[in-house]
Amino acid sequence: MSWDCGLKHMFSVSPALQPGSMCILHDKEDLSRLEMVQRMAKDGCRFLQNHSKGSERTSEPQSDEAVRVCLRERGHDVLVLQRISSEQPDSSTDSVVSDRYMVVSGTPEKILEHLLCDLTLDDNQGTTPSKESDTLLDDFLLTYPVFMSTSDLCQALLGHYCTKRYRGKEDRKEALERKRKVLHLVSQWMTLCKDFLREDEHVKLFMKTLYRYVLDDLYEHPFLEKDVRELQKLYQLHRRHAVDEYSPQRKGKALFHQLSLKENGLPSRGTQRETKEVLCHVYITMESFLSMRANAGIVAQELLQAVAERMEVPLGKLVLVAVTYNEGRLLLQPQDRVFSDSLRPVGRLHVCRKDLGEVLNPFTDNSELQQRTARMLSLNTWDVAVALTNFDWTIFDSIHEQELVYFTFSRHSSSSHTVALELLLQRCNEVQLWVMTEVLLCPTLCKRVQLIKKFIKIAAHCKAQRNLNCFFAIIMGLNTAAVSRLGQTWEKIPGKFKKLFSELETITDPSLNHKAYRDSFKKMKAPKIPFPPLLLKDITFIHEGNKTFQDNLVNFEKLHMIADTVRLIRQCQKDHMGNGITQKSSSEVRAYIDYLHIIDNQQTLFELSHRLEPRA
Repeated sequence: MSWDCGLKHMFSVSPALQPGSMCILHDKEDLSRLEMVQRMAKDGCRFLQNHSKGSERTSEPQSDEAVRVCLRERGHDVLVLQRISSEQPDSSTDSVVSDRYMVVSGTPEKILEHLLCDLTLDDNQGTTPSKESDTLLDDFLLTYPVFMSTSDLCQALLGHYCTKRYRGKEDRKEALERKRKVLHLVSQWMTLCKDFLREDEHVKLFMKTLYRYVLDDLYEHPFLEKDVRELQKLYQLHRRHAVDEYSPQRKGKALFHQLSLKENGLPSRGTQRETKEVLCHVYITMESFLSMRANAGIVAQELLQAVAERMEVPLGKLVLVAVTYNEGRLLLQPQDRVFSDSLRPVGRLHVCRKDLGEVLNPFTDNSELQQRTARMLSLNTWDVAVALTNFDWTIFDSIHEQELVYFTFSRHSSSSHTVALELLLQRCNEVQLWVMTEVLLCPTLCKRVQLIKKFIKIAAHCKAQRNLNCFFAIIMGLNTAAVSRLGQTWEKIPGKFKKLFSELETITDPSLNHKAYRDSFKKMKAPKIPFPPLLLKDITFIHEGNKTFQDNLVNFEKLHMIADTVRLIRQCQKDHMGNGITQKSSSEVRAYIDYLHIIDNQQTLFELSHRLEPRA
């Protein structure tokens, strides 16, 4: 193996370095904190100060942007770093400015190696990462699925934990430090990505293997006791069983048993999976559906019961039919599950009468339409906004930042990793269609005016409650062509409501890259719900405008920008006290909002619009 370690425009080295070789540096200080240089020095490489001034070196100091370190193996670049200045606290002074190196690009293995080297441990054996290394760790854990599989990461971490390259009394301390760094990274990884890793078989095997290795090392390195506890908490392993089965250290068996007894109070891992909710579309006509939130394990009987109550139809007269993707029709039995393990419905769900020859048609009777409008107008606008926000918050609070990464880079192959994000996007579209449906199904002019006024107030309340998802959906619903063309209706809207609507509409203005929205959202305190399509647009622009790989190296600068963008989710989900959005909502309003009746056929919506106000 040959090593080329080059600082761009500042030093050069011989093409092959063996133990005992000599490497000439122009500025040794720039590399004094690089782990790879220290490693080369241990292998026998000597570094000499070069006092000659070559033609490539200028008298003026170079900026941080120009100072880059390139590590080469076998004649190929494997890691590129850039020097940055950072302030670190010091006991004698307020702060000390030190040089650190952030990753520009590299192979996955070398990026991970640099990440582990960049972590530091204090005298009490606690991990104390700096701001830069903490950000690098977070960037890596959020975006690693882009350039390496979970299985590859597990193997790499085991390799770093078990590496046998340390010798002597001093090297034993370094070995302990290396193991603790790996365990700290694993702890951060499991804490950050546990929702995606819970059912991963590679991770299960990795955690069991690592747990065994740590137990085996515990006798030699008692300082690992804290890390053993952390591993047990993370994966809920039974320590006593693992010790008896794996540990060859008979002298330390009493110690292992003692540690096990200390932690018998830890709860064991439950066998049941966490309950997941989905948005279920049940078509009650060929053009409209009932949107309802349901448990992922719901069966046909339970779904029919909910639809029958909402539509005020006897349950005995209804059946649930799934239209499969090849246009087949499947009659679901009462105990048949509606959703598969991938949280996808078995087909397009239709509620029909038992003879299968007639679907429900709630749009033919004018008295039913009048009753529908009257119910909507009777609801308090603030309560409606609270119910909408609580519904959205339940979904948004369950979104993980990594969902945006999966959605952007592998949208079609990782749908199981983007369930919550897709639900929130779906909900935004549903609320927009619901606004259109309510307005266009209102048969009288004066009632339509009241409905539009009501929706304008609900939008304002959603903004006040920091729910920009529903806020955008309502404004966009009122701005659709089928609703905005109702000139006679809009003429009757009072001036103050028109002014309010105009002010709210300004926030949705897309000019200057949605500057109005960004400025308004930035001023809002967390917790708050952003407008997801715009967040995905920002990530897509970064993805499309930058290559993921450059010269066979991972472009980590791009991944840092993406990680920095998706961290907005985390920042919006909790305030500085760790609290989310909690509001009490009316049970009556909640029952209405949880079961929205929506027309999703654009042609049908336009026909309703022209029926209300025919074209002149």
